[in-house]
Amino acid sequence: MVLGLRLYSALYPAWGPVCLLPRSFASCSGNPASCCTMPQLGLLHGRAWAVLFGQLRRPPGAVCIRAVHSHGQVVEAALATQMKPHQEKSNFIIKTPKGTRDLSPQQMVVREKILDMVVSCFKRHGAKGLDTPAFELKEILTEKYGEDSGLIYDLKDQGGELLSLRYDLTVPFARYLAMNKVKKMKRYHVGKVWRRESPTVVQGRYREFCQCDFDIAGQFDPMIPDAECLKIMCEILSGLQLGDFLIKMSWKDVRHEMVAKKGLAAEVADRIGDYVQCHGGVSLVKQMFQDPRLSQNKQALEGLGDLKLLFEYLTLFGIVEKISFDLSLARGLDYYTGVIYEAVLLQTPAHAEEEPLNVGSVAAGGRYDGLVGMFDPKGHKVPCVGLSIGVERIFSIVEQRMKTFGEKIRTTETQVFVATPQNNFLQERLKLIAELWDAGIKSELMYKNNPKLLTQLHYCENMGIPLVVIIGEQELKEGVIKLRSVASREEVAITRENLVAEIQKRLSES
Repeated sequence: MVLGLRLYSALYPAWGPVCLLPRSFASCSGNPASCCTMPQLGLLHGRAWAVLFGQLRRPPGAVCIRAVHSHGQVVEAALATQMKPHQEKSNFIIKTPKGTRDLSPQQMVVREKILDMVVSCFKRHGAKGLDTPAFELKEILTEKYGEDSGLIYDLKDQGGELLSLRYDLTVPFARYLAMNKVKKMKRYHVGKVWRRESPTVVQGRYREFCQCDFDIAGQFDPMIPDAECLKIMCEILSGLQLGDFLIKMSWKDVRHEMVAKKGLAAEVADRIGDYVQCHGGVSLVKQMFQDPRLSQNKQALEGLGDLKLLFEYLTLFGIVEKISFDLSLARGLDYYTGVIYEAVLLQTPAHAEEEPLNVGSVAAGGRYDGLVGMFDPKGHKVPCVGLSIGVERIFSIVEQRMKTFGEKIRTTETQVFVATPQNNFLQERLKLIAELWDAGIKSELMYKNNPKLLTQLHYCENMGIPLVVIIGEQELKEGVIKLRSVASREEVAITRENLVAEIQKRLSES
């Protein structure tokens, strides 16, 4: 095996990478097409060093070194760097693209906690993990989102295929089911999606954002999967303690949609509006059952029967009081075919110290029974229902609250710090931390040969590391390790063989 190192020349920074190869160079003329051979590992011999330093003394240019394997197999490593004259950097603003952002280590801690809670709920309900490509064939995504199709990002470098970044995780899931002929599946998917819309960063609305989806695909008895999706939504939002939620959309917007865009007669829309402007629970469904105008419509009766069944299941799940039946709700995506739902955070903040936030929908979903059939050559349908958690909007709420209350966040999960009060104990620290790592204990040490003990202890306090193990000359002689509690500053001597067990015991009790 031939090993080589690629470094950047300290003598000529603009030179580019330099390839440092093992010994036995044949000759090297300095021409980019010249080559040197290396049949075995070792140091560069005298002639090779002379040639290399000869190259370093030349003005910046291009160097090419080719290697031949000692066992007869030819391995070519070409390095060709064409140097350009020094160019001043043009003036530009260093920033992230519009509608995107970086997440700091502190923000990542909060984000991961949110995702862990969401995913653990999905797993608790028996979902399997699934992932799909960040981009799809453009024809897969088009005409699936209605008017929102104009917000899809098309890729310029398409490699011979017309491609677009995925707009959500639902259409790729439907494509996966059709492509693999899957008839039943309960899945969750966490991933980024992209939408070319006007971002509203204050409200947690971005062009690149993360979605957490849960979906149930398959032919089942009515309303059981729908009820479970609503149960999952309530579990997650209650667990995150975001405050009260309300399902609501103004009738004015829905009426305009029905009359201006769907061609419905205005008087018919107004008759529907008598019910649409109502919202409630089981009592509203019962009231609609008794209406003679609806009872004469077969399709209306079927829909009301499903809703009655749904509320029965929601009662059994213990969440019926958290669900508001609102006929005015409308979702913009064209693939929804049945019950849809949307959770919106109320304007009233959970605490008096907080400023009111309007982040819109924080979770939404519904039934889309016809989407899979769009991808199946024979049009075979797979009924589906699912939900999506708006991680970015939830994150904006949690982040705002943490700023309000000044909560401090640990950016690492380090449990133990390996320290020493004396010089020349790096090797002992390395052996000790290796034991902790091998035991599965999250550990750190300072990357200095002779760090000061006070500096090490201050680091533990600042980073919130709970335990410190200290090794010095006295501990080495006695065969013990000092175990220090950072919070109480109490120290005890533990035998080396019992150290791991004692640390694990303390961590389990904390």
